[in-house]
Amino acid sequence: MRPTIAQKRETFRRLHEGGCFVMPNPWDVGSALALQDLGFEALASTSAGMAWAHGRPDTGVDLETDLSHLRALVEAVDLPVNADFEGGYAVAPEGVAANVRRAVDTGVAGLSIEDSTGDPQAPLYDFDLAVQRVAAARAAIDSAGGEVLLTARSEGFIAGRPDLDETLRRLTTFARAGADCLFAPGLREAGDIEAVVRAVAPKPVNVLTLGQPVAELAELGVRRISVGGSLARTAWGAFLKAAREVAGQGTFQAFEDAAPSAELNALFDGRNGESL
Repeated sequence: MRPTIAQKRETFRRLHEGGCFVMPNPWDVGSALALQDLGFEALASTSAGMAWAHGRPDTGVDLETDLSHLRALVEAVDLPVNADFEGGYAVAPEGVAANVRRAVDTGVAGLSIEDSTGDPQAPLYDFDLAVQRVAAARAAIDSAGGEVLLTARSEGFIAGRPDLDETLRRLTTFARAGADCLFAPGLREAGDIEAVVRAVAPKPVNVLTLGQPVAELAELGVRRISVGGSLARTAWGAFLKAAREVAGQGTFQAFEDAAPSAELNALFDGRNGESL
């Protein structure tokens, strides 16, 4: 029997209570099923990977497309799914709240809200507005039962504002505003990661690995590790390498690294979204 939405959400919260786990990021149903088959305990969507699969740049997909994508992932796998919900597809807290409620209705076990504006001249929302947006997401989740885990992200280190003090100020205030998990993508230095972990403790911290192995991040006190669009980029890298060889040289040597059809058919045959 497949787990219910409530059971998935309970599992996801339990994962955040101790230890360190990897939450990889599939970009479609097939990649989600493959990751489930490999034994991961939870998955997260990737806004970049989803966008590329739709022929769009990162952040170039609209709310309705994302909601449909999240619903498909949730229905396909037995694992908890965390939504990379970008900035909530709204600026005003009221809009964030309304859209978060719709994301909750897809069945996700968690979702993240970030403070990035997409404007290179002012890449982060003003502090007070950023906090209000997190609080609005919290209120929307609570109004739906409070089971979905809220991650608040501060994007300074990947948005051209790599200021650790400001990042800590935002994350600690986001935690007080109701975030269950804190996340500052782009952190490279062990000392910076440790500073975040200490600042928001006992709440858990997610780190987007930039090559740091699991053991190293776990030693720093990280609870959750994600990979963002890296798996999607890896797949696109292999695809483009092979296609460029065919287009440019008229040869097909790159196909030697392709997954066997029999392996893929065995992975997906008869699944129809059921547990692998």
